[in-house]
Formats: sequence, C-alpha cells, structure tokens
Amino acid sequence: IILQEGGYALRVMIDLSQQDPESYTPLKEIAARQEISEKYLENILKSLVTQGFILGLRGKGGATPDKIPEEYTLASILHATEGSLAAVACLEDHAPECARAGQCPTRPIWEKLNNLIEDYLGSITLADFHKTIIPCKIESSIISEGNEITAVSNNEVQIYIEKDG
Repeated sequence: IILQEGGYALRVMIDLSQQDPESYTPLKEIAARQEISEKYLENILKSLVTQGFILGLRGKGGATPDKIPEEYTLASILHATEGSLAAVACLEDHAPECARAGQCPTRPIWEKLNNLIEDYLGSITLADFHKTIIPCKIESSIISEGNEITAVSNNEVQIYIEKDG
C-alpha cells in the first residue's frame, strides 16, 4: 500500500520536473498546484532533500530536482519516501524469515506481484509524464503452472491466458 506521503511525493516530483530546471520553484506555488498544505509539503520536501532527490532553497522555500527527469523512476521516489513496496510484511526488506516460508502456498504469488510492481514502477520515469501516454514497459509472468498471464509493452497492457487442455 502506498501511503499519502508517497503519493504526494510523486505528485511533487512530477510537478517539479515540469518546471524550469534552472530555477527554484517556490513552495507556495507547488502547494497551490498540488493542493497540499504548505506545512505538510515542507515535510515532504525535507525528506526529498535528505534523500538527494531535490535541492532546496531556504528563505522562500523553493525546490528544484537534483537530476534530469529521465533519472528518476517512480520506484526510486516511492522507496525513498515509503521504504518497502512489498505487498505482504514477510517480503519487506529486512523482515525476519517467516517460519512458513518454505511451505507457504501464497508466497510465490506475493513474490511475483512484488516483482511486477517493482518492474512497472521502475520502468516509469518523471520524463514519461511529459508525454500524453504513460507507457507500460514491463513483461512479467504473474501466474505459472498451467495458467500464464503476461503484461506486454506498446503503450497498452495485453493479457494472454493459457490454460491446460
């Protein structure tokens, strides 16, 4: 689950990537465009500065991305603000090994879902938001052993299901 802070951080980074890269965008302008309170936005910007995603300007509270839009993926921004994107606690980074991991019938499903999420969010950069269509750049098997669903590129997701006999 992506929390409010992660969603706001994405919106802020997309917003900043669409501004003049040679100047700092005032906090008030970002807050107004994104409909985020200035106080809450300050906390998000502090986190993004600490993580090295943006450069902050004290005083008027401006910000600008530290890199070009192509160098930021949605996954990297969410990892910086959310930590793990794991669907279940047992797959989070540094989680203690689950006693049932070897015999858990659902673990492979969660692992594949996590890989799909990571691949998808890792394939989208801030530069993609300068386009009208966000491409789906993944190809990943979700379910195996008789049924297979595959997500394919070309600006749309195509699903193929193969069933036994």
